[in-house]
Amino acid sequence: MIEKLRKSINEYFIGNGDAVEKILICLLAQGHMLIEDIPGVGKTTLVKTLAASLGLDFGRIQFTPDTLPTDVTGLSILNMKTGEFGYRKGSVVHNIVLADEINRTSPKTQSALLEVMAEKKVTVDDKVYDMPTPFMIIATQNPVEFIGTYPLPEAQLDRFMMKISLGYPSPEDEMLLTRNNLSGKVPDTIKQVIDRKELEEAISEVENISIKDNVLRYAEDIISLTRQESRFNMGASPRAMIMLVRAAMAKAYLSGRDFCIPDDIKAVTVDCLHHRISLTHEAKMNDEDLDSVIYSNVLKAKVPMV
Repeated sequence: MIEKLRKSINEYFIGNGDAVEKILICLLAQGHMLIEDIPGVGKTTLVKTLAASLGLDFGRIQFTPDTLPTDVTGLSILNMKTGEFGYRKGSVVHNIVLADEINRTSPKTQSALLEVMAEKKVTVDDKVYDMPTPFMIIATQNPVEFIGTYPLPEAQLDRFMMKISLGYPSPEDEMLLTRNNLSGKVPDTIKQVIDRKELEEAISEVENISIKDNVLRYAEDIISLTRQESRFNMGASPRAMIMLVRAAMAKAYLSGRDFCIPDDIKAVTVDCLHHRISLTHEAKMNDEDLDSVIYSNVLKAKVPMV
């Protein structure tokens, strides 16, 4: 079933099978994804292709400096006929939500996503509204050196399961995606390949992936090492530990196993941690690479026998 979904996405999103794998991991592990890259490399195409292949309700929020929190969460509006207030849904009330250029909006509007990302519900005028299931936010952000960006706070970043970058396609892939576009092969023409029930069954199977205590200890050792690393301003949070393990379980499922192994943990560690951790000023002055330092901590952790 998942292979049908992967094949459908790869037909329209050309040249980055690794990114497709990671977005499927977040989907199956019920996490959110942050994609940081320059404009025009296919971020929106990837998200729209995923939603269309699943046949799920898709919503898009284009963040700008004047976007309001109520644009995200929705608001209560007075019905003049009944004299009662009714809820008007915000842009976030969809199965798959593309939060486009999330760091172009103000911190106040960014904070409107905190509750819904953690609890899959929004509170408007003391009333709580649940999100549809499944629910996933895929946010894009411009590099911080771009004009008009507001850096995401640590609390916001910590709610994303993974952060990835797509990069430029190869010359051959770029020619192929251009040909596809010229011939009208765009995400709007994608047909659904799996239904909601199949997806929910896959998500349930991921939740039931077996993970032994020694593999869980391996993940915890990696998290603990980030808290001891002198080149980091701070270590990974307990939420990071939970998301790392859930992502590893989804990785195991995509690999055709019903149990998690240390290689699953290792495969997702960098993508699950690098947006939660920052280098100290001294480490930056020494030209340290964040991902390399994270991976050096992975190598320090003792790998268990399974």
